[in-house]
Parts: sequence; C-alpha cells; structure tokens
Amino acid sequence: MKFTNSKKYQDNLILKETFEFAIEIIKYSELLEKDKRFVIAKQLLRSGTSIGANAKEAQNSESKADFIHKLKIALKEADETEYWLFLIDAIDTYPDPNKLIAKLESIIKILNKIISSSKRK
Repeated sequence: MKFTNSKKYQDNLILKETFEFAIEIIKYSELLEKDKRFVIAKQLLRSGTSIGANAKEAQNSESKADFIHKLKIALKEADETEYWLFLIDAIDTYPDPNKLIAKLESIIKILNKIISSSKRK
C-alpha cells in the first residue's frame, strides 16, 4: 500500500490500519455496486470509511476526553461496519467479506486498547 501524501499514516498504527481498511472497503463497495447492491454498498462505504476519518480527527483533539470520545465514535462506526459485513456474510450470493471481517477485528482490538490505555493515563 502506498502512502504518497502523508508520513503520518505510516507512523501511526491506527491511522495506517484504518486507511488501508477504508481502501479495501471502497473496492468492495464498488464490487457490490457493479452487482446493483446499492443500499448495502452505500451503508458499508459510509461506516467503513468513517472509522479512519474519526481516528484521524482524534489526532487533533482538544483534550484527552475529546480524544477518547472521537475514538469511541470510530469504534461505533467499526461496530456498524461489522454488522453490515456479518449480514453480507450470511447471504451466500454476496462476495466473501471474511478478509474484511478479519481486518476489522484487528482494528476493533487496536481501538479498544487505545481507548482503555488513554483512560488509565
């Protein structure tokens, strides 16, 4: 994965992982749209790309509480994305989402770890 515009994404694990995940979500959503599965594609695209957007926004938070709050929003978006991916996985006529599910599970663990360690500081 190339990061031509920002070194920040390479140096920050959650930004790197959520950026890469967003790219995969975009590609997967485009596959769904080709099959005219617009509603699910749109929902998945919104929640799946929002994870990284909220993690990025947290980097410029005004306080520790604001940082935690923004990461909790990212976690909520991750939970919603997980729901859509599980729904897709339950329908055998949809493309296999298991690679995305595995990547998302890793992102959820990272977010939970950052949130819990930030609360302790």
